[in-house]
Amino acid sequence: MAADPKTPLVWSLVIPVKLLAQAKTRLTGLDPERRSRLVLAMAADTVAAALAAESVATVLVVTDDAEVRDVVRGLGAVVLADAPGAGLNAALDYGAGYARQRWPSHGICAVAGDLPAMQSAELAVALHAAAELGEAFVPDADGTGTALYAATPDSAFRPRFGPASRRRHLDNGAAEITSEILAGLRRDVDTVDDLRAAAAIGLGPRTRAELEQGCGIPAPSS
Repeated sequence: MAADPKTPLVWSLVIPVKLLAQAKTRLTGLDPERRSRLVLAMAADTVAAALAAESVATVLVVTDDAEVRDVVRGLGAVVLADAPGAGLNAALDYGAGYARQRWPSHGICAVAGDLPAMQSAELAVALHAAAELGEAFVPDADGTGTALYAATPDSAFRPRFGPASRRRHLDNGAAEITSEILAGLRRDVDTVDDLRAAAAIGLGPRTRAELEQGCGIPAPSS
């Protein structure tokens, strides 16, 4: 059941972030320290954009990384330890459960933590659409994964992130949100080519600064 269109729905966002040392190992060409700094910058830009989006009331970051915790808490996010320790969807369910207990009138939205080109206005557009649809998702740029999944207060929260998650969300009954203006929201970063694509869209300030300060995009392999 969709939200009442007369009352703008506000949202709690849940963003999972891995331990920096274990994250984004497919970003080849970077040493571990530089990769960790870049992952932290991307997560911080994602959180900052989410916090600034219209209709977002709360951003919860689920992480066991102390450095991530300190940075995103400084931005204004609520931080939860990954108590389940059972993977991405379990972490999202845990964060959603916390949010629904504290703020039952909010919609719940899961956003990937590696969206350095996401703009607050894009997120607001996606959340507005999700409020009308009840349970919805935004596919990633590759068209097989998921960048955002959302459920209104009277809809079940059933994240299916992971391989082939677009198909799994569709099979589970979630509506797909597609729009040409969501390019930054859809551009998650797993590889160097993804990072180049995000840079072409426009990076958030922390990611951009990290690249400018020596953690540059590796040159293409010949």
